[in-house]
Amino acid sequence: MIPYPHINPIAIEIGPLKIHWYGLAYLFGIGVAWLLALYRARKPNSRWNAEQVGDLVFCVALGVILGGRIGYMLFYDFSDLIQHPLDLFKVWDGGMSFHGGFLGVLLSMYILSKKTKRHFWDVMDFIAPFVPVGLGAGRIANFINGELWGRVTNVPWAMVFPHTQDQLPRHPSALYEFLLEGVLFFAIMWIFSSKPRPRMAVSGVFSLCYGLFRFVVEFFRQPDQQLGFVAFGWMTRGQELSIPMIVAGMIILVWAYKRS
Repeated sequence: MIPYPHINPIAIEIGPLKIHWYGLAYLFGIGVAWLLALYRARKPNSRWNAEQVGDLVFCVALGVILGGRIGYMLFYDFSDLIQHPLDLFKVWDGGMSFHGGFLGVLLSMYILSKKTKRHFWDVMDFIAPFVPVGLGAGRIANFINGELWGRVTNVPWAMVFPHTQDQLPRHPSALYEFLLEGVLFFAIMWIFSSKPRPRMAVSGVFSLCYGLFRFVVEFFRQPDQQLGFVAFGWMTRGQELSIPMIVAGMIILVWAYKRS
């Protein structure tokens, strides 16, 4: 067993000002994604300039934050939303959903594509390779906060997380997600998108890979306490929401290459 590295979730504290690692993770993810998008925009025939990239990243950030919060309340804490609707705005209490953020980004990219008269899939294909940076940073922040811990295990790298009631060794599932949804996912997306691909292909790979990675890692992650297993005695809400992404990714990929 490896000792859990107790790290203060507050990264910087100056008087009443407190900056949390989770907030810094968002800033890091957005900032690095912006730089990578600017790098790609300078490539020949990218059809993007710096101002357009700035608008794009802003819309993505807005979609992630609003969609992530609304999605969490709808998918993971709907009963609390019904009883206390104003809790939707209590973002400081935590609770963000990737799948909600994903839907928020889809909506914001659709609106942006209409306003800029770009094809929706061209916008999605351009932004998709940069998303894993934010995902990876967010998972590191989850680990620092001691949340999203895994299931009980006896593997040599198991950890006892500070907020668990039973204080049993568990999988550091947030680190698994960092490696899969952050490092490996970014490598796949960056390499695949570095060469010309049919329209929609990059988006298809994004949807398929994230869905698969999330589905697999959920076998090691402790289900949300307020939900438990939602189907078949083993399926979690995260897996339930990832299945449509896997199916959609395969359909989009087949469609993209058939059209090309």
